[in-house]
Amino acid sequence: MILAIDIGNTNTVIGVFEGDKLLADYRISSDRSRTVDEYGLLLLHLLDYSSMPRGEISGIIISSVVPPLISVFDNMCRKYFNHEPLIVGPGVKTGMSIRYENPKEVGADRIVNAVAGFELYGGPLIIVDFGTATTFCAINAVGDYLGGAIAPGVMISAEALYARAARLPRVELVRPQTVIGRNTVSSMQSGIVYGFAGQVDAIVRRIKGELGADAKVVATGGLAEMIAGESSEIDLVNPYLTLEGLRMIWERNEASAGSW
Repeated sequence: MILAIDIGNTNTVIGVFEGDKLLADYRISSDRSRTVDEYGLLLLHLLDYSSMPRGEISGIIISSVVPPLISVFDNMCRKYFNHEPLIVGPGVKTGMSIRYENPKEVGADRIVNAVAGFELYGGPLIIVDFGTATTFCAINAVGDYLGGAIAPGVMISAEALYARAARLPRVELVRPQTVIGRNTVSSMQSGIVYGFAGQVDAIVRRIKGELGADAKVVATGGLAEMIAGESSEIDLVNPYLTLEGLRMIWERNEASAGSW
């Protein structure tokens, strides 16, 4: 079994794979104050709760956009699972050409998503990831990663609205029944949900224009289902795209190295 770990700014998503089958997945907070032991014991508890045999973990792969947590998870994997994890970064075989001006600037999660997206859906392809930031990634017909756009995430914007406007409350992010809000809460929900759906559609249309082709659009991330339901451009939602990409990258590196 393979353990796939994606460390994001807000949440860390963990998946357990047997072959290409996702057996279990977990979402925990990316807390920089947690120690190696705290993360290790938390992960062991989650595996035990799901009846996952921890002794059958044969490899671990990690992607991270939070540099301080890379060493924490690296040491955790060595101490609690006796495995040196494969960390997605320069030198790791992805099978994808990166056409960014400086490939080292591209977040590991964006590359992982692109690998999975092109493998599953082909190209041209646009991936919208609703994380702490909302990212847009463009892959051409032959599978080259071209770049994309980065916008403030849904939760960041909602929190900023609450923090900077004295009379506006913190609201639950749910789809409002109408665009015209009849109270402050529903007005804020309308602005956030439909505003981000409109942003997604506008940026995707512009990316399609530059790609010069009718690209398929896939969404992923924690709020993908809600926003995709109000978008006219998103074709499908895959909440496990990043975990699938990590599995694929693990397999490509295992195949090229013979074994880990």
